Amino acid sequence: MRDWLIGVAVALVVFLAVIGINVLPVLLLLAVGFAIYTLMERRQMMAPTGSKEAAVRHAINFDHIGGQDHAKRELMEALDFLRYREKIRSLGIRPLKGILLTGPPGTGKTLMAKAAATYTDSAFISASGSEFVEMYVGVGAQRVRDIFRRARQSARKEGKDSAIVFIDEIDVVGGKRGAHSHQEYDQTLNQLLTEMDGMQTTQSPMVLVIAATNRSDILDSALLRPGRFDRQIRVDLPDKEGRLHILRIQTKDKPLDEDVDLEHISRETYGFSGAQLESLCNEAAIIALRDNSSRITQAYFRDAVDKVLMGEKTGRHPTNDELYRVAVHELGHAIASEMMRSYSVSHITIAPRGNALGFVRQIPETDGYLYTKEQLDQQIVVALGGAVAESLVFHNRSTGAQNDFLQASRIARTEVMCGLSRIGIVAEEHLPEGILDEEVRFILSEIEHRTHEELLPFAEELRTYAEYVVATESIDGDIFRDWLNRCKESSVITRENPSSKVEQIAN
Repeated sequence: MRDWLIGVAVALVVFLAVIGINVLPVLLLLAVGFAIYTLMERRQMMAPTGSKEAAVRHAINFDHIGGQDHAKRELMEALDFLRYREKIRSLGIRPLKGILLTGPPGTGKTLMAKAAATYTDSAFISASGSEFVEMYVGVGAQRVRDIFRRARQSARKEGKDSAIVFIDEIDVVGGKRGAHSHQEYDQTLNQLLTEMDGMQTTQSPMVLVIAATNRSDILDSALLRPGRFDRQIRVDLPDKEGRLHILRIQTKDKPLDEDVDLEHISRETYGFSGAQLESLCNEAAIIALRDNSSRITQAYFRDAVDKVLMGEKTGRHPTNDELYRVAVHELGHAIASEMMRSYSVSHITIAPRGNALGFVRQIPETDGYLYTKEQLDQQIVVALGGAVAESLVFHNRSTGAQNDFLQASRIARTEVMCGLSRIGIVAEEHLPEGILDEEVRFILSEIEHRTHEELLPFAEELRTYAEYVVATESIDGDIFRDWLNRCKESSVITRENPSSKVEQIAN
């Protein structure tokens, strides 16, 4: 556009000169116009990307957000101060100026901010924290002033009496002052503090700031004080019921087969965020499309869970010996898991995905938040099951157990620091040097011996069944349990008297 205007101006000046008209006034007029155009273009470039457009009416409401009932209730209560201003004014309540949404990535913080705009019928403008930061001093502060000005203008243009400014990743610009070497960060934060502190709760249109971050611990204390961000709402990972709600929302318009059990999928996806569950449903549909299927089956969801957790299948081609070792390793994990808790294994695969050559997916009994020593010991047994199975079958171990050992060490360390070990209640900073590592090694040694005793009766059958796993590449948890139950019920293997089997293996 700019080059086109310059070309037209040059052509006009040449034409006027050719026909004998004095071009000096025209040149002066063009220079003034070019200067005004340049200033307007520069001002537009200084505005945050998300604030260039007028506020948009978002079709997202709180019914579209699953798994965050507590956070939604708390946010809606805070937004009621904006909706019912006359009522709260009669009680002498000051409306909130800012709401901070904290929590892991992918839990729906941005969706909740958009739903807040719909709930309050407000203009909505969004920006990322990184958009306010530049190497030139003063640019960030100007952008902060500009986004608040644009929010009010957008509200007036749409005939609304309120506007919501959403700042994502506010920790980029709202970090503790003095922690950065560049002066621009502090100036930008100072301007944001001034804007929020100077907002009048009685003026119209009223501006409410909603911000999101994964790192609330690094935010400046002045930003978190009452009168700026008055409310901090935790948007956490969904529980089982929340995951089920999200799955129902995400599969509402998808052709599901009759065998799809969303409740089972919600149990399998412990620790998944809302974004991961959305990706899971999308990946299941993609796999169905790849197979030219008109319906999405439970098997497609199973493969999609593997892909979201571990990544796409890689092009690596392990040798037959490596595949057999991986099968033995994963079966060791699976047997240990079932011995610790029945019906805990969902799926076993030796198909390489991401950095893993194979893995066992487990179904947690419940969404746990507290763990006893016995439960932690059981987790260590499962983690060590792969390496112990390799020892029983091959009489040696491989590097495939590296991550298992790291996981087992972390759990053992947790036991020590929580006062669940033989040395009792401790404080890490007051422990004598080497005591912590010594106690962790003791715990791992004891549980490794326990794991060996759990897997020893299955050593011979494990050798044979590993060949079946290599041939099929992956097996379902129910099929694995049928084999394991037959092993338990056989006349040779008994949990009460395994001595005959031990002698047979030794011979």
